[in-house]
Amino acid sequence: MITFGSTQSFVSIVHIFMLILLCFMAKSEASNSKVSAVYVFGDSTVDPGNNNYVNTPFKSDFPPYGRDFPNQSPTGRFTNGKLGIDFIASYLGLKELVPPYLDPNLSDEEVMTGVSFASAGSGFDPLTPTLTNVVPISKQLEYFKQYKNRLENKLGKQETENHINKAIFIISAGTNDFVVNYFMVPIRRRSYNVAAYGHFLLKHVKVFMQNLLTEGARKIGFVGLPPLGCLPIMITLNSNNAFLERSCVDKYSAVARDHNMVLQHELFLMQLNSTKISYIDIYGPLVNMIQGHANLGFDEVDRGCCGSGLIEATFMCNRNSHVCSDPSKYVFWDSIHPTEKVYHNLFVANRHLIDALING
Repeated sequence: MITFGSTQSFVSIVHIFMLILLCFMAKSEASNSKVSAVYVFGDSTVDPGNNNYVNTPFKSDFPPYGRDFPNQSPTGRFTNGKLGIDFIASYLGLKELVPPYLDPNLSDEEVMTGVSFASAGSGFDPLTPTLTNVVPISKQLEYFKQYKNRLENKLGKQETENHINKAIFIISAGTNDFVVNYFMVPIRRRSYNVAAYGHFLLKHVKVFMQNLLTEGARKIGFVGLPPLGCLPIMITLNSNNAFLERSCVDKYSAVARDHNMVLQHELFLMQLNSTKISYIDIYGPLVNMIQGHANLGFDEVDRGCCGSGLIEATFMCNRNSHVCSDPSKYVFWDSIHPTEKVYHNLFVANRHLIDALING
């Protein structure tokens, strides 16, 4: 038994504690050093500000977006603070914030550890990005190829290949395809029922994934759809009295459940011996936060923090909008996008899958 009878004993205990702490940190760093960078593709859930540099009305580079960033700086993220990809990058020990690829001021050092190519409003259906003039998924892949050329000029071809092989890729898109393109705009509904449209999207998913694998991706996290019927804008547009009777519209959430099930199966079939593909579930954790909100510190689950919370998003959520006093009490920041707290909770819920990619 160790006692604190002398200064020497106390110092020894401090040394032992520091040694244990250093060993733990070394183990953590050794694990995370398996990942060279994080690369991101998709929509507003993972766009840290690419749309700032795109001629589109679908932007968020103005207050109150970014309210909980230092100096309340609007970065182009469609939330009050960080996105899930920022928590992932920090966990991997790469950087605190994932930058947008289209930022012309990015240094080689910043680019080296990863960027996001995502564009808010985009989707897998080629029609989806044309509705708001944003960057298509296919163009995001072209940007990645440009990025690889930049990396090769700095590292050489073989080292670049090794760097890409050790990187983690995150893909998050599909919500705009269903919510905006299919349910709000009737063009696709004239040609497809909802199940057929889902299969149409999956064909585009498979083409994108095959192209990404061809470019060297080996560790991929693919984010599924959220409960679509629980998005405040979907509740507003599909309720008899959206001001008084607000609850998830299950027929839309059922579409997400069915699509996610088929998506998981398709992703499983794409895995090769040299690849690790993880399906990242946000549907279940979001439903848990909504249904168990009282135990998780949430007061509002069916409307956003910005404006009325019923329909505002992007330019409708602006510096003139009323903003709730505490976004951490809200599941949604605007009528579509989660708050920073929710993004953090989603990261925690899927951290084991990130660990699987690290060690995959």
